[in-house]
This record gives sequence, C-alpha cells and structure tokens, in this order.
Amino acid sequence: MSKRLLIVVVEPDPDRAQPIADGLREAGDHDIRIIAEQSGLARQVAELRPDVVLIDIANPSRDVLEELALASGPSERPVAMFVDRSDEGMTRAAIEAGISAYVVDGLRPERLKPVLDAAIARFHIFQQMRAELAATRAALEERKIIDRAKAVLMKARGIDEEAAYALLRKTAMDGGKRVADIAQQLVMAAGLLGR
Repeated sequence: MSKRLLIVVVEPDPDRAQPIADGLREAGDHDIRIIAEQSGLARQVAELRPDVVLIDIANPSRDVLEELALASGPSERPVAMFVDRSDEGMTRAAIEAGISAYVVDGLRPERLKPVLDAAIARFHIFQQMRAELAATRAALEERKIIDRAKAVLMKARGIDEEAAYALLRKTAMDGGKRVADIAQQLVMAAGLLGR
C-alpha cells in the first residue's frame, strides 16, 4: 500500500476503535475516520467516499451484516470485517454480501496491514472479474443480435449466412458504425414490420 488511503473504521466502542486507528497509523500514512453511530451508516460512508472500510463488530447478526455490507458498498471499495466469533452461515453471508476480508477472532493490531493488503488485492481481483464478466455478457448479447439480424437478412433476401454477415459488415463500415449497432437497428425494424 503505497498511496495514502482514506480508511473508515466502523466501531461503536471507542475503547476498541482507538487501537484500530493507532494500528492503521502504524501500518502507513493513512487518513483514518471512525464512525461510531451505525444508524445512517450508508449516508456517512457515501459522504466520506473512503478507499477502504473496516468494520469491527463483536458478534454480528445476519441483519447487521447485510446492513453494514450494503452501507459500506463492497462493490465500490474493499471492505474488511472483523468479528469475535462466527459460524459457517455468517461466513457465507459475508462472502455473498461482497465483504473482501472476513476475519474471525477479532482484530489485533499486528494483523491489520496483512488483512488490509489482502482485502484490497481480493477486491481488485473481483473488480476485474466483474468487468470481464460484464464484457463477456455484452459480447454474447451482441452476438445474439447479430445472429438475429443475419436471420432477418437471410429470410428477406434469400441469401446464406456468410452473405448476410458480409452485408451487415459492409453497411456498418459504410456508415462508420459497429456491426452490432447496425444489427440492432435491423432487428428493431424487422420487429416493427412484423418479420
């Protein structure tokens, strides 16, 4: 962690919050903000727009876990949660909620930096996977639209698949557009015409 991070620590107990803040300061030059009040947590986190959120909670319920996870935006930033004890269901719920690191047996200052590093690395890996998945889904949808457009052209013009694709491609090139955009327009027009 080389850049200065804005780290929000969610901890209602000041006696537990201070050692966490001190441990984070020892781990690096970070801007540490402590949120003690859990009501309005989503608003508070949104206003601060932290790089990382650390949640220290002794024994979370499933409802508290979901609320904290949603409030801290695990899809927008790394979130590490420290709990005193847990069970398989809570661990699974934390993972499903998008928590980057779920650490059982509480928070100890010597574990802060490695957990922070792991949470950030895991978050970036999942962000990359989400981006790749979104790109793959978009490409698949485009492929489906192009296939439908080819079918429309094949039926309307009595041509084979290769010729239909060549016609789509030429039309796209002539218009300075993408093949998928031309295909979408053709499918929409065919739908309006009832073809």
